[in-house]
Amino acid sequence: MLYFSRWKTFLIWLTVAIGVLYAAPNVLPQQALDKLPSWFPQQSVTLGLDLQGGSYILLEVDSQSLVADRVQTLRDDARQALRTERIGYAGLSDSDRTVTIRLRDPEQVAAAREALSPMTDPISSGSVLGGGAVTEVAIAEPQPGVLTLSLTDEGVAYRTSAAVTQSIEVVRRRVDELGTTEPVIQRQGDDRIMVQVPGLGDPQRLKALLNQTAKLTFRLVDVTASAEDVARGSRPPAGSELLYTNDPTPAPVLVQRQIMVSGENLTDAQAGFDSQSNEPVVNIRFDTQGAQRFGAVTQQNVGRPFAIVLDEKVLSAPNIREAILGGQAQISGSFTVQSANDLAVLLRAGALPATLNIIEERTVGPGLGADSIAAGETAGVIGALLVVVFMLAAYGFLGIIANIALIVNLVLLFAVLTVIGATLTLPGIAGIVLTLGMAVDSNVLIYERIRDERRQGRSVVQAIDIGFQKALATILDANITTLIAAVVLFFLGSGPVRGFAVTLAIGIITTVFTAFTLTRWLVAAWVRRSRPKELPRGFIRLVPEVTRIPFMKVRLQAFALSMLLCVASVGGLFAVGLNLGIDFTGGTLIEVQAKNGEADIGDIRERLGAIGVPDAQVQEFGTPTEALIRIGSQGGDASQVAIVESAQEALAADYDFRRTEVVGPTVSGELAFAAVIGVLASLFAILIYVWIRFEWQFALGAIIATVNDVFLTLGFLVVTQLEFSLASVAAILTIVGYSLNDTVVIYDKVRENLRRFKKMPIGQLLDLSDNEMLARTTMTSATTLLALAALFVFGGEVIRSFVASMLFGVAIGTFSSIFVAAPALIFFKLRASDFAAKKEEEEAAREGGSTAREA
Repeated sequence: MLYFSRWKTFLIWLTVAIGVLYAAPNVLPQQALDKLPSWFPQQSVTLGLDLQGGSYILLEVDSQSLVADRVQTLRDDARQALRTERIGYAGLSDSDRTVTIRLRDPEQVAAAREALSPMTDPISSGSVLGGGAVTEVAIAEPQPGVLTLSLTDEGVAYRTSAAVTQSIEVVRRRVDELGTTEPVIQRQGDDRIMVQVPGLGDPQRLKALLNQTAKLTFRLVDVTASAEDVARGSRPPAGSELLYTNDPTPAPVLVQRQIMVSGENLTDAQAGFDSQSNEPVVNIRFDTQGAQRFGAVTQQNVGRPFAIVLDEKVLSAPNIREAILGGQAQISGSFTVQSANDLAVLLRAGALPATLNIIEERTVGPGLGADSIAAGETAGVIGALLVVVFMLAAYGFLGIIANIALIVNLVLLFAVLTVIGATLTLPGIAGIVLTLGMAVDSNVLIYERIRDERRQGRSVVQAIDIGFQKALATILDANITTLIAAVVLFFLGSGPVRGFAVTLAIGIITTVFTAFTLTRWLVAAWVRRSRPKELPRGFIRLVPEVTRIPFMKVRLQAFALSMLLCVASVGGLFAVGLNLGIDFTGGTLIEVQAKNGEADIGDIRERLGAIGVPDAQVQEFGTPTEALIRIGSQGGDASQVAIVESAQEALAADYDFRRTEVVGPTVSGELAFAAVIGVLASLFAILIYVWIRFEWQFALGAIIATVNDVFLTLGFLVVTQLEFSLASVAAILTIVGYSLNDTVVIYDKVRENLRRFKKMPIGQLLDLSDNEMLARTTMTSATTLLALAALFVFGGEVIRSFVASMLFGVAIGTFSSIFVAAPALIFFKLRASDFAAKKEEEEAAREGGSTAREA
């Protein structure tokens, strides 16, 4: 284990050098990077919205409006097809997804079917992987003389998918017009689009641009009837409909349904000023076809009013004074400079094929982002220093080697994050700080194994060699369990929770690499050069080298206490409940900071009550200048967004908006379901892994201890009433991984002792195993708690509840590994004789294999 060939040494240090190369841009100033050669990596880790400010919006295609538009088109096409073939009908109506046609002459059913058959032809799905064509419309004859055209499920799914694909391009063009850098626009699921715009200073403008369909049409005004009479209840003329102007006081306008020219024929739109009134206007230009249509309409209808309609709102309805033949026109309508610019942006980007509803919104101001970066850096530096000093004090020179490996570990972690283009969020920083604590575990485990072998009388070189060998399987088992939790968290989590899972997973991989390559190489180099006669000693030791604590004597009392606390926690969940955040209840969360002086909680509450939000919860948050506003779900995604806009208008004069989160009821229900599934899936996956690696008794014992930790952590959250959010789910899943890490390490020692001491009573053997691993358990817990304590004190208010859960979970996980996981093996009647028999079988198999090879 201590021998390294030249090529292995070369590969180890090549990996480290590449890591330094790719991690360097994260710490070097831009001026220094500009002076470096072109081949030097320039990319750095992308900061998330919570670190640099910006907006996150989740949009959902309004499938109902999409279906309604398609059914209306289907009805019009059916009318046109029947008229072309001179087939009479007594009625033509639509309902939900179906168009119903009642023929005058039932004998014409066959002819009608023939006329309507082109609508039922399969359409290409455009799928590269197959699927071919999709039948969008199905025709049926429910009764004689009646035909129905119905949209199929696959047809609706196809239209929705196509609408999302087209909407992504339109949204991208609109966002690009804002001039922001590195926006992220991605498809999520079947009918959603995620828009993330870092560094955006005006999130309200982004929402305004994304929340409009921007369907522009030009229609003639119907002057044969009074719009006011129709608005009062009169029946509009056939082929006309009543719309309203976009003015502060909307006025009714009666327009023809027939679209004379549409926005699809636009080639350009630019904001400008009217040459006569000097008011903001939008100048538009048509393509050749649009110019011809526009010219013909204006030439044939001189003197008539011509309505310019945007998303069913009349922008203006001027009279046509003369034919407009140049393909250019002007849109006016009480614009401001900003609104004229925004309308030009919308028209240039094109119309959305369907309405997009905002179902989730998260906005972080640049001020809070800067504070988060500062808090994360401070917490990271202090946490790292605490861990480094502690390792140096505990292991002396070996602690220096561990710290070198720890620094390289962080370098490789940032290098991988940079290469894969990961986004670093505040929970991601928490994952890195947690990695600092957990990465030490591998070195602690190795060093304690080496000390254990040395106490048994082996030489220093033998102790080091065997210590590394025995620690390998244990470290792999322990880290794989945490990795399973991280992988499940990544696939079932969202947003910042995924960022936490990514950093934790990468940290685990880099930790295993540094522990078994770099640390081993450094120790081997030290042994070759120094020829030590004794292992280096530290300045402190948390527990004596040899302990004989009778843990199993108090196992029943500890188990009873643990069970009692679990029952109390479950009772508290039903009686009191968790303080659920908006991730699970839906609603709005707004963090504000007073522009001058302290935040007036009572005044904020009164202002919100005046705009119709009487049940808002307002509390001080962090410092006296800051306040946190929680508004419960108002029953609809759109109303939640409206509440935010109203609250900002009411408070904008005296407060800066540092953070805004809006989660609609649709998303909150999905997040709650995903959280439960995530915890259960991770437990099941880990159960299978432990069962395969050990025995069924170990698997059940590990799950019992882990469930104990989950229940007690939930009980802690009930008692403290800390907010339970997606970050709390991340904390619980990490506690699951950490607790199993600790449990698996002890179980590995138990398995080893079961094979060594065939006749030792199980209780005595478990005591021996717990005592042998006690130094490692306390050292690992101490380093992890030090890193988390730094994050709790200096990491900022936003993640304090998350870190508090982690602190409690690490402490309770250490307790359960000793007093719950180990005694569970007694309950399940684990016997040393079973392992002795297996050991003999394995040895016989190895001997048989070697004999066969000799033959």
